[in-house]
Amino acid sequence: MEIRCALPQDIRELLHCLKMRSKYAILLVFIISLIIIEKENNFISRVSDKLKQSPQALAEANSTEVSPGLAKNSSLASLQELDAAFSQLRSHLYNITLQLEGDGDLGPRRHVLLMATTRTGSSFVGEFFNQQGSIFYLFEPLWHVEKTVNFLSGGASAVGSALVYRDVLKQLFLCDLYILENFISPVPEDHLTPFLFRRGSSHSLCEEPVCTPSTKKVFEKYYCKNRRCGPLNITLAAEACRRKQHVALKTVRIRQLEFLQPLVEDPRLDLRIIQLVRDPRAVLASRMVAFSGKYETWKKWVSEGEAPLQEEEVQRLRYHCESIRVSAERGLRRPGWLRGRYMLVRYEDVARAPLRKAREMFRFAGLPLTPQVEEWIGKNTQAPRDGNDIYSTCKNSSEQFDKWRFSMPFKLAQVVQDVCAPAMHLFGYKLAGSPAALANRSFSLLEEAQPAWVT
Repeated sequence: MEIRCALPQDIRELLHCLKMRSKYAILLVFIISLIIIEKENNFISRVSDKLKQSPQALAEANSTEVSPGLAKNSSLASLQELDAAFSQLRSHLYNITLQLEGDGDLGPRRHVLLMATTRTGSSFVGEFFNQQGSIFYLFEPLWHVEKTVNFLSGGASAVGSALVYRDVLKQLFLCDLYILENFISPVPEDHLTPFLFRRGSSHSLCEEPVCTPSTKKVFEKYYCKNRRCGPLNITLAAEACRRKQHVALKTVRIRQLEFLQPLVEDPRLDLRIIQLVRDPRAVLASRMVAFSGKYETWKKWVSEGEAPLQEEEVQRLRYHCESIRVSAERGLRRPGWLRGRYMLVRYEDVARAPLRKAREMFRFAGLPLTPQVEEWIGKNTQAPRDGNDIYSTCKNSSEQFDKWRFSMPFKLAQVVQDVCAPAMHLFGYKLAGSPAALANRSFSLLEEAQPAWVT
């Protein structure tokens, strides 16, 4: 009789033990599979860092032995607590798996930041990544952030703005596109908005299933160019971001690398930073055309030529050049946290040899250069003549990049050279000593690019 009563209790305990061990076994197999995949992709160290952040249950899961405390109490921890720990660990490992997936293939998930300033050719270079089908690309998502923080009470400091930009970038790289809802005006309703800046400059936001049927009587301020789409569904966009293998963002609103250190060190990201620079003389010449109203003082000084240029304008130019130089010098010094994750690129080198520079950038980022990208580069850098659109990315790039020098007054070039000499020296831009030298086609204003810039 005693044996018959004890038997069911033993069976229940045995089944309970087997149930717990089976969970551990499944978890252990999952972990081992991840490690094997990571090893094949030379990615073990990064995953190890991430797994160190998982709950203590990971260490316990590697053994089926009952701890002394549990043995002493003659019972296992409650099933509810173990289920919670298991769910938490499973969620953590799932997030890691998402970063390794892309188009059905396991592989490292890359995050690329194209960092530039206005009128440096960043829209053109950004298209290289936009044309790659496995990349989720966003064009100037920080535009909305800048418009918001600039209207904060009392204004926002440069440091404060940079911190906001950094935190928004992090969420975007993690495909949390909902973060933009805090900055889009008017505020999206039910995660729908027709006001995402330059939506049409991102293929990922203009293809199925993100491109929903157009809606009558809805004004699309920023729309897809090659097809009619309804208001942007941010939820669908976020899902599309997670499905893509890689993420690339282009911004002209981040100036200093040190603000990006937390992103580089974030174990959820594999961030590569490409800093694009251009001859400051060319940048000023382009801005005076593109942003004519903001450069009335410069144009008046050039045309009249007698009164000295306002010191405020000169200081603004100096700050622009120095901020870029300081940032680039930090990257070229290769601090430990940035080693292997920073690349300096001159727009002039891209314009002269776009396909070669594209291969270098993609190789640096650990991305494949697809035939679609090569085809786009061929079509958009061999245009027979330049269009009238100053924002166009379709140009004869080998002839366009130094066109500015044949129309810029020498005294204007002199001001830029005096103010921006340290930056020009760092980036290999030669100074022109006379009007004849500036306009002489046989006189190159470019030194050879340093190998350290592309490694």
